[in-house]
Amino acid sequence: MNHRATRRLAAFATIAATILAPVAARAWWNEEWTARKPIRIDTGATGSPISEPVGAAPVLVRLHAGNFKFDQAKEDGSDLRFVAGDDKTPLKHHVEKYDALLGEALVWVGVPEVKPGTKNEIWLYYRNPKAVTAEDARGTYDPATVLVLHFAEKGQPPRDSTTWGNQASTAGTSADGAIIGRGLKLDGTGRVTIPAGPSLAWADGSQITWSAWVRPAEADASGVIFARRDGSNAFAVGFEGGKPYVEIDRGKGAQRAVSATPLAANGWHHLVVTVGDATTLHVNGATVANLGATLPALNTAATIGGAEPVAADAAAPGRKDARKEAPPPAGFKGDVDELQISKVARPLGYIQLAAISQGTDPGKLIAAGQDEETGGSGGGYFSILIKSVTLDGWIVIGVLAVMLVVSWVVMIGKASFLSAVERANAQFLERFHKESADLAGLVDTGDGGALGDPKALRDSPLYKMYGICAEEVRKRTGSGKPLRAESIEAIRASLDAGQVRENQRLSKNLVLLTIAISGGPFLGLLGTVVGVMITFAAIAAAGDVNVNAIAPGIAAALVATVAGLAVAIPALFGYNWLLSRVKNISATLQVFVDELVTKVAEAYAERATRDGRDESDERPRRPTIVAAEGHP
Repeated sequence: MNHRATRRLAAFATIAATILAPVAARAWWNEEWTARKPIRIDTGATGSPISEPVGAAPVLVRLHAGNFKFDQAKEDGSDLRFVAGDDKTPLKHHVEKYDALLGEALVWVGVPEVKPGTKNEIWLYYRNPKAVTAEDARGTYDPATVLVLHFAEKGQPPRDSTTWGNQASTAGTSADGAIIGRGLKLDGTGRVTIPAGPSLAWADGSQITWSAWVRPAEADASGVIFARRDGSNAFAVGFEGGKPYVEIDRGKGAQRAVSATPLAANGWHHLVVTVGDATTLHVNGATVANLGATLPALNTAATIGGAEPVAADAAAPGRKDARKEAPPPAGFKGDVDELQISKVARPLGYIQLAAISQGTDPGKLIAAGQDEETGGSGGGYFSILIKSVTLDGWIVIGVLAVMLVVSWVVMIGKASFLSAVERANAQFLERFHKESADLAGLVDTGDGGALGDPKALRDSPLYKMYGICAEEVRKRTGSGKPLRAESIEAIRASLDAGQVRENQRLSKNLVLLTIAISGGPFLGLLGTVVGVMITFAAIAAAGDVNVNAIAPGIAAALVATVAGLAVAIPALFGYNWLLSRVKNISATLQVFVDELVTKVAEAYAERATRDGRDESDERPRRPTIVAAEGHP
């Protein structure tokens, strides 16, 4: 079997194994929810490639009329549930926005692990009128996330969605139509204050990740977006001449890392600052600037949209005319959305996932699949059958699935092998009948021989018979003696033995098809009988005799019989077709052996008579027969 056929068989086996895994593919988390759809997070080449580690991450799922049936869910979305790819583990989630009338929803889902470079899948369940809300904003984020402001509130201070409860103390101006629902509008003077708290205390040299979506109102925007100051220590993120920057002051003068490229006005951009052994600034998932500074100790309130006034002695020590307070740095003008702070330095993959999934075009990264209804297989009779199959039935079906794969592998492999044999035989016979009028003309001419390239003929049984004959003739005429009648019979015996071996090679593995043909239906019947016995035993134990109790079990038991027939029927047709081809090749082989023996006997008898010599001549002249490749 050639390498191409082997690859085809391996691919077929993989596909068949995938199709024949009903338990995993058709699992259903909770039957009270009658509809679901897969949500795929594709970090591989077919989606948005992310090769760096991601880990656990909150993922924004955007639902709209094009990918979700709002009319089939509850009006407030309280029946939404998210389940991990194993279809067993519920995931924490919370809804930032749900508008069934406009057909728009923004849902944050805490995914325990997003693997890079592959397709990750979770399930969205809905359509349960009895369900009550199960939102858990605090559980959506890991404990390292200490502040998440969605800015969804209107006229109220922004509320923290994490378990730490770091609520803002002042309200800002709400901005409708932000990148994720509502946002915060900043005019350069107003500020939103976030009080200090234990979870927001930064120790000297600690790690943090700060992130936010920003939309500058001006092309050369300048101003502070976020700032914290504690004495001479400070941390700030802002814009200078349209370029984002991060600034750290450890009491020895401010150090700043600035992006080399200004950002376009009136467009949303994802800014991330990670601080660990060094400080890194990321824009839209890409690293744009680095700074060798580490984080200073800070345990004061933070401000969004500007910085607190700087004390004169801190701003200009030693100046006699210093005022009590120096003017605060200018605030940022534009919109801000989704501000998050973590007490760890997030990996690059996590940052890239956030930038893409929360952005304006997450389609290649996060996509919703087709809706499925009760049972995970479209509902109806098939759903009832799958759910009613007992464990013993699945065992029998699993064995039959293995038999099905084996029988198809044998059929495809044998068909490919017989095709190669038929092609090689046809090529050999064409050259043999053309050149065999004089067997001496088949000698190797240095360009592959008169019979053609031996490598192209290696699958031909006829060529192998020719090689056996050539070797036997060479051994028996090596001393110059002609062939006797006994020698011809010995050559015939060698060819018969070779013919038997070739027939065995042609029929190899066909017995597996006969096993599938005869064993498949009996195994299926065994599964059905055991399933019926279990069904009646369960009914007897329950003492409840009715059609609804009997019918599903009997129907599911018959699935095993259907599976057995599905194994046997294709194997039966394939076996008969392959057997007919094997018989044709065997018949051709028999005819060729007879023809070859006859030609050898005639060639030597004619040469001996023509030379006027008989078998007692001392050195008769004899024709030459070329040995096939692999024979001396």
